[in-house]
Amino acid sequence: MELNLYQKRNIISFLQILLIFTLLIALPSCSSKKKEEMKNPPVPVVADTSVLKDIPVQINSIGIVESYSTVSVKSLVPGQLMKVYFKEGDFVKKGELLFKIDPRPFEALLRQAEANLAKEIALAKNARDQMKRYESLIEKGFVSKDDYDRIHSNAEAQDATVEADKALIQNNRLQLEYCSIRSPIDGRTGSLMVYEGNIVKANDDDALVTIEQVNPIKVSFSVPEHFLSDIKKYMGEEKLKLEAIIDKEEKNPEIGVLSFVDNTVDKSTGTILLKGTFENKSRRLWPGQFANVILTLTTEEKAVTVPSPALQSGQAGQYIYVIKPDMTVESRQVKVGRVYKGDTIIKEGLVSGEKIVTDGQLRLIPGSKVIIKPPVVKAQ
Repeated sequence: MELNLYQKRNIISFLQILLIFTLLIALPSCSSKKKEEMKNPPVPVVADTSVLKDIPVQINSIGIVESYSTVSVKSLVPGQLMKVYFKEGDFVKKGELLFKIDPRPFEALLRQAEANLAKEIALAKNARDQMKRYESLIEKGFVSKDDYDRIHSNAEAQDATVEADKALIQNNRLQLEYCSIRSPIDGRTGSLMVYEGNIVKANDDDALVTIEQVNPIKVSFSVPEHFLSDIKKYMGEEKLKLEAIIDKEEKNPEIGVLSFVDNTVDKSTGTILLKGTFENKSRRLWPGQFANVILTLTTEEKAVTVPSPALQSGQAGQYIYVIKPDMTVESRQVKVGRVYKGDTIIKEGLVSGEKIVTDGQLRLIPGSKVIIKPPVVKAQ
């Protein structure tokens, strides 16, 4: 059936009215949704992910560097100082010549002792020959027993005199060797206390120079006594690693091992004294210098860690905002452990791989919608 023009116009008018009515119903709903989004927009936050890491168990302390050994060099013989073979602050090797004492008086004494020895050897030979002659005479009864005993004692006394002269020569040679003073260790010389031309005394109270051994070197430090049981436990398993950090050199510490635990706890401070040994090949550690010391006891393997800024504190304890798949957040109570290089170990409440908020928490409440923004890179 074909519609006339009037009917067609009525149908078109009806459809137009229906469309307008539908739009009027839909517009308030869209406007309300937009208003709601404008009222509670997504909060921009910086996010990160919890990960598994091997975290070392460490003790931090302040230590002081000590030389491995210190030697005060003194003269064992008196005399005039003829020559100094080093400069103040030089590194010297063990056995290297340091000082020369005038040897001429000791050379004269040695020659005199050698001459006396030659004389006594000759007298001893004559005494032995005379004793042999008396032995044959006493057998024949030509000399008395008292005369023979006197000649025999004289020969033995002369032999003893020869041995004494030999010992005197050894002593004079030793005194002559002491005129050349050599370094007993490898180390660095300090201030020179006596200069060429001065008269030195044997075993004087003041040293000629002090030598500090710095390769290897020691660092002493103290830790609270409650760490002692753990230190003794892990010392029995392996050598404990030490790091000594000098000011502004955290990325390049000196590496050593724990070498000494004191046999008593300091009652006044409640601490135990420890010492570490370092090779110190670069000689960056210097006696008397302060250093940050890190003692590594063991390693906690596969610990759940998060960046420390992710942690927040509330009345119920510490919590973390966890980002759910729908980009809303939930507040998760956690139990935390140690902090290591900006990361905190999470003992309970979080598993590896969860996305967490590390910045922007002040504007968040549980259920808030978030949008992740890139972290701000600090200028170097």
